[in-house]
Amino acid sequence: MTAIQRISEAINFAIAPVWNHAQRMQEITRWLMRFFILAVVLSIFIWLSHQPVFTLKHLQIESAGHQDLKHVHLPAVRAQVLDKVQGNFFSVRLQDVKDAFEALPWVRHASVRRAWPNGLIVSIEEQKPLGVWGKADQQKLLNVYGEVFDGSVAELDENSPLIEFSGPDGSSKEVLRLYQKASTWFKPWDAEVKSLTLSDRYAWHIKLSNGVRIEFGREEEQAKGALDQRVAQLLQYWPQVQQKWPNRVDAVDLRYPNGFAVHIVGAPTKPSAPAIKVEIPKAYQIAILSHDEQRIEEWK
Repeated sequence: MTAIQRISEAINFAIAPVWNHAQRMQEITRWLMRFFILAVVLSIFIWLSHQPVFTLKHLQIESAGHQDLKHVHLPAVRAQVLDKVQGNFFSVRLQDVKDAFEALPWVRHASVRRAWPNGLIVSIEEQKPLGVWGKADQQKLLNVYGEVFDGSVAELDENSPLIEFSGPDGSSKEVLRLYQKASTWFKPWDAEVKSLTLSDRYAWHIKLSNGVRIEFGREEEQAKGALDQRVAQLLQYWPQVQQKWPNRVDAVDLRYPNGFAVHIVGAPTKPSAPAIKVEIPKAYQIAILSHDEQRIEEWK
């Protein structure tokens, strides 16, 4: 058979009526039946999904942990969330509902799932405040993960202990790290950190529950482990400081490489011990503990 004859037969097969080829008719019929069944199923599904039984009628809110929700209230949910719940059981966008709940100031994380046949269940992780953040006129809250959120201090229990934090924008996690470190350092004093401030230059200081303020300086300017060593030396020599000035030290400066300075409240105008050789300026004195000589000396 020549090539021309083959081409002619192919053309005749292509333009010939479909009903002249039983095999082709069977194949087309099978595909048409599949499309018809699929269209019927989709139509039934669409019809069912618009029935009133699937209209969203209840929203269940639960805590993701073992504690009751304290700051997520029904009025706030009605005002800020319900408008975002659009559609029915099948068409509602769960991500939109999740985003609406997480926009509430006291919601750290929310997960949403459908509840057959006409409800939603929202599991909420509520914010756990550790302290207040920033200046009084722009005060926010800091949670236990080092995240700043817009919760209101007025909503907290008056007896809730809140630490005062402040620092540059974006430094909240670094502030939390420093707080955890300082809390561990001063456990031997049975003292808690009441406030921590990180300056724009990233120098930091804390105020303890015993009333003592401690300056640390910039951590990145110090050798690794140097600050831990200075704190250890402070704790080691603190009994000597307290013996010399009992309950009169209100500040300690740890920015010195081989000692520390203390600020004395209500110091006399003249030295009270022969070992002090320099005049005490006005109503305070600063002392450095020399670790090399292991004795207390005056410094100004």
